[in-house]
Amino acid sequence: MSPPSRRLQTKPVITCLKTFLISYSLIFWFTGVILLAVGVWGKVSLEAYFQLASEKSTNAPYVLIGTGAIIIIFGLFGCFATCRGSPWMLKLYAMFLVLVFIAEFVAGISGFLFRHEIKAVLGDAYKDAVTNYNTTDPKSSAVDNIQKTLHCCGVESYTDWNTTKYFKDQGIPDSCCKENTVCTVKNLKDLDSAHDFVYNTGCFSKVTTLMESNLGIIAGMSFGIAFFQLIGVFLACCLSRYITNNQYEMV
Repeated sequence: MSPPSRRLQTKPVITCLKTFLISYSLIFWFTGVILLAVGVWGKVSLEAYFQLASEKSTNAPYVLIGTGAIIIIFGLFGCFATCRGSPWMLKLYAMFLVLVFIAEFVAGISGFLFRHEIKAVLGDAYKDAVTNYNTTDPKSSAVDNIQKTLHCCGVESYTDWNTTKYFKDQGIPDSCCKENTVCTVKNLKDLDSAHDFVYNTGCFSKVTTLMESNLGIIAGMSFGIAFFQLIGVFLACCLSRYITNNQYEMV
C-alpha cells in the first residue's frame, strides 16, 4: 500500500484527465453529429450525381450516416466510461478510436487519390446520359435535376443536344429552360432561337467542380477527425493507467 500523500497526488491527475476526456468525448460526439448531417445532406443533395455514375443508388451517404451514428453512440460511451472510471471500458474506447482513426485516414487518402478517376467516370457517365436521354429512366431524371439545380445545359454547352435522338423529336429538354422563361417546342427545336431561352453553359465543368470541392471537404474532414482520434486514444490510455495504478496502490 502506497503512502497517503502519493495517493492524494494521483487524484488531481485523474480528475484532470477525466475532465479532458469528457470534453474530448463531447467534441467527438459532435463530430459524429456532423458526419450524420453530411450523410443526410449527401443523400438528399448529391443523389443525382451519384446516380449518373452507377446503375443503382450509391451507398456512400449511408456509410457516412452509419459512421456518424456509431461515433455518436461511442462518444456517449466514452463519457460514461470516463465517469465510471472503468479501466476496461476506457481501453475499449481507446481501441474503438484507433479503428476509427484507421478507417477515416484510409477514406481520406482514397478520396484524395481517386478524385481524378471519379471525375473521368462521372464525365463519361454524364455524356452517356445526355446521349441516351429519354425522360423516363433514372439517369435522365438525374440530368434534369442537375440542369435545373446548376443552371446549365448539355455537356459542354446547350448545343450538345443537337446530336441526340431526343432533340430530333422534342428539342432541348425543358430542364434547360431559364427561370421565369416560357419555352415552347418550337424554340427548343431551333438552336439559334433556344440560345435566349435556355442556359448556355454546359454542366460537365459545373458538376466536376462541385464534386471535387465536396470530395475535398469530405477528405479534409476525414483527415482532421482521424488525427483528432489520437488525442482521445492518448487520454483514454493515460486515464486507464492512472486508475489501474491507483487501485493497485490502495490494495
